[in-house]
Amino acid sequence: MNKLTSQTLQLNQLGSSRSGHGIHPLSHYLKALMLSAGLLVMGLISVIATADEPVNINLASAEALAEALQGIGPSKAVRIIEYREAYGPFEHIEELAAVRGIGLDTVEKNRDIIRLQ
Repeated sequence: MNKLTSQTLQLNQLGSSRSGHGIHPLSHYLKALMLSAGLLVMGLISVIATADEPVNINLASAEALAEALQGIGPSKAVRIIEYREAYGPFEHIEELAAVRGIGLDTVEKNRDIIRLQ
């Protein structure tokens, strides 16, 4: 028996005696790690998939605005909706900078995905 096999057997025996169920505690750790990695990948795919999708700032919900636009969280998304309800639909992309908390830098970061119609 080589050294690695011997160490693996010792770990298995240790896991059996500690858990009382014959299941190695390391296997729980590995399962949790794999699950976490899977969820992270799914989250990244979701972010990547929505990052380049156009968003109509005259029609989108606050949730859709917050998800699609960089630098726009839930509170700024609500302000966008409040602004368009108060002043009507945006006619130019630059008008988005008139919303409190949104500057021209944020508008420029999102220019390629912002739609008005």
